[in-house]
Amino acid sequence: MSIIRDAALAPDGKRKIEWVRSYMPILNQLERELIQSRPLKGLNVSVSVHLEAKTAYLCQVLHAAGANVFATGSNPYSTQDDIAAALAQSGVEVFAWYAATPDEYEAHLIEALSCAPHLIIDDGGDFVHLLHGKRSDLSRNILGGCEETTTGVLRLRAREREGTLAFPMVAVNDAYCKYLFDNRYGTGQSVWDGIMRTTNLTVAGKTVVVAGYGWCGRGVAAKARGLGARVIVTEVDPVRAIEAVMDGLEVCSMDDAAPLGDVFVTLTGCRDAIVGRHFARMKDGVLLANAGHFDVEVNKPDLEKLSIEINERRKNVRGYTMKDGRVLNLLADGRLVNLASGDGHPAEIMDMSFALQLLSTLYVLENAGKLENRVYKVPESIDARVADMKLKALGIRIDALTQKQQAYLLSSEGE
Repeated sequence: MSIIRDAALAPDGKRKIEWVRSYMPILNQLERELIQSRPLKGLNVSVSVHLEAKTAYLCQVLHAAGANVFATGSNPYSTQDDIAAALAQSGVEVFAWYAATPDEYEAHLIEALSCAPHLIIDDGGDFVHLLHGKRSDLSRNILGGCEETTTGVLRLRAREREGTLAFPMVAVNDAYCKYLFDNRYGTGQSVWDGIMRTTNLTVAGKTVVVAGYGWCGRGVAAKARGLGARVIVTEVDPVRAIEAVMDGLEVCSMDDAAPLGDVFVTLTGCRDAIVGRHFARMKDGVLLANAGHFDVEVNKPDLEKLSIEINERRKNVRGYTMKDGRVLNLLADGRLVNLASGDGHPAEIMDMSFALQLLSTLYVLENAGKLENRVYKVPESIDARVADMKLKALGIRIDALTQKQQAYLLSSEGE
């Protein structure tokens, strides 16, 4: 039985799901195909992804493909209660509510795994963590799964290096059709949607400090510049730092950027991108936002130690008053600002990412017993299929190599 906040919210959630469904043509097509073949019939599939409308539609497609679907969120502040209510009425078991306490959040994860899943779709690695630890008993049926995020893939690769990964996982985050579009364009747009919706302030004319210049950082920086901001990038990777310079951005250390920024966005996938010594040098009124998976990139304990007063200034904006009177504003409690303060990535972007998730899940099923307990890349054929489906949905045709061109590319003589 589902564990949700309020079943009466379902009509609002259903409207949201129907809206995104209208803009996700790839999943529409896959749903039409899979509802006929039902390749997941009788299998338990556990899903831990930010529980909003696009995720709900993915769960519905999995259910249409025959799966018994058990869904929960991957962040306590990204769950939308109306979506959870609507999804629970569509044949999916749902265990999640907004602003769950740490204990509640873990309990919801365990409930979603209590079916002893055959397949999992994870976002950030919390399912994998539980299935390798305190609830390893629930992994008895597992064939494998997929991981959505950079953070989750990092955790998986650490297990792979240690030799402790107990089942195969596909790194969906590393697929071209994921990081080139979801991480760059999806994060770029949704982060600024969340910040602007939460603060009702301009971006134009402000100095924006972007911590981390991976694909997510590239997207956030590009959108900030497009909105009229001066953009500074901080990095630990010299190659990425040079790339930011070549892209026309300013690059410096966080120590040097701290007194310059009006808005700080962290996207490092690591902890302590901004710490006490940085807070001590910041301007009055700065905005601090995190777009990395966990709420450890902006060091909240340091912020609390330096403050003499903490106030809720707006919904999802907490003001920390320093001893000298400066106020530093933390958005969404340092959680993912694009989801805790917004609706996440646009539907058209998640259409591609969730198509990858769905097809990669089927790949794990089709190759059950053949895959080793390691991290796999998304097969190129799946990446190419999703890209092709996206182009067709956009009404775009591209060229194809002739046999002569293919032979030329394969020839060592170049003739």
